[in-house]
Amino acid sequence: MNTTLKKIMDLLEERKWTIYRLAKESGIPYSSLNSLFQKNNQPTISTLEKICSGFHITMCEFFSDDTPYREDMVEYTREELDIIEAYRNLNRTNKKIFEGILQVLQNN
Repeated sequence: MNTTLKKIMDLLEERKWTIYRLAKESGIPYSSLNSLFQKNNQPTISTLEKICSGFHITMCEFFSDDTPYREDMVEYTREELDIIEAYRNLNRTNKKIFEGILQVLQNN
């Protein structure tokens, strides 16, 4: 497996996502994503941008060895890390709802 696909698989495992979930989040057809892995193909830049968008990370974060929001980062409490992890596991619709709730809470 090439290093880009390995990184994608690592992100999937970290989030406990399936390829199907990534397809939904990124707007890429499942068959196209699955084919990348079956044929061990390198994704195009535009496909990788969509994948990163689905993961809600930048391409810079994707290629960085530093992974934000890890437990070893002193800046975040366990509760904050739990919230970040829960947010990452929401689908797009629920993320928008969550963001709206946060805005309402911040304005009160």
